[in-house]
Amino acid sequence: MPPKSVADGSAPAQHDAQPASTSSKLFAVPAPIKSVFDRFPLVTYQSEDVPLSRTGRSERNRLFVFIDPADAKKGAPSFNPQCLKWQSYLKFVGIDFDLVSSNNHASPTGALPFLHPALPAASLDPIPSNKIQKWAIEQVHCEEEQQLNMRFDVYMSLLEHRIRTAWLYQLYLNERNFTEVARKRYIDPSTTNSAVQTALALQLQHAARDELLKQSDFINVSDLEADAGDAFQALSNLLGDGEFFFGRDQPGLFDASVFAYTHLILEENLKWKSNPLAILLSQHKNLVQHQQKLFEKYF
Repeated sequence: MPPKSVADGSAPAQHDAQPASTSSKLFAVPAPIKSVFDRFPLVTYQSEDVPLSRTGRSERNRLFVFIDPADAKKGAPSFNPQCLKWQSYLKFVGIDFDLVSSNNHASPTGALPFLHPALPAASLDPIPSNKIQKWAIEQVHCEEEQQLNMRFDVYMSLLEHRIRTAWLYQLYLNERNFTEVARKRYIDPSTTNSAVQTALALQLQHAARDELLKQSDFINVSDLEADAGDAFQALSNLLGDGEFFFGRDQPGLFDASVFAYTHLILEENLKWKSNPLAILLSQHKNLVQHQQKLFEKYF
């Protein structure tokens, strides 16, 4: 689209001549520079609306996640637990959507995932992850698990603290895993500049270390793994012989939350160099079967 307003460089209207002051001569633009601007005059553009394609408006729901673009086209699981949690949940409740490969800088909240609902949704605003469940309930009238079982928050804390902290260490602070798993997925695709890659790597590892130090004055790997092992045991006891958590007939948000970690821990394609969490998880056959069933049915 051509600009709506362009300065054409024509001479300004003439006014009565005035003697040039000393100050105006001091701040006069040198002739060589003035000639350049005379040849390439200032162009002023009026503000225009953002194209619909950039707002995420589409005839289909679109979930923006960490994922390789080729995997996004296939609907493969995201390699990020938070993204995979909501990707799985939407699948479990029967909401159709397209995956879009993205990053935190593209998110209006600074974090992934976020969702752009399909047309004709009333609002142009994207839906952040903490509102996806509410939106999904409104679309398909599914049940909200927090209201069904008072133990939901207790067991969710096992995932968000004990298992997540062990995950952060294994992915970001184990150097072999960071180089082969995290760096190849979070850093290398974002830039080819080695200096920027190094800076991003340091930022990621520093953020992970700070997160772990919020819970303890120092990082004890043995304690992290022991806590994760206890959490897997508790989750295994909770699931028991059931197919899904809390005795549900269909998988829900808690199943998605567990699957987001168990799948990635057991995912061989991530090419883990050291994976003590998989050893701990594999001791609980029902959790492994839970992961396998959900993957086979929904992915």
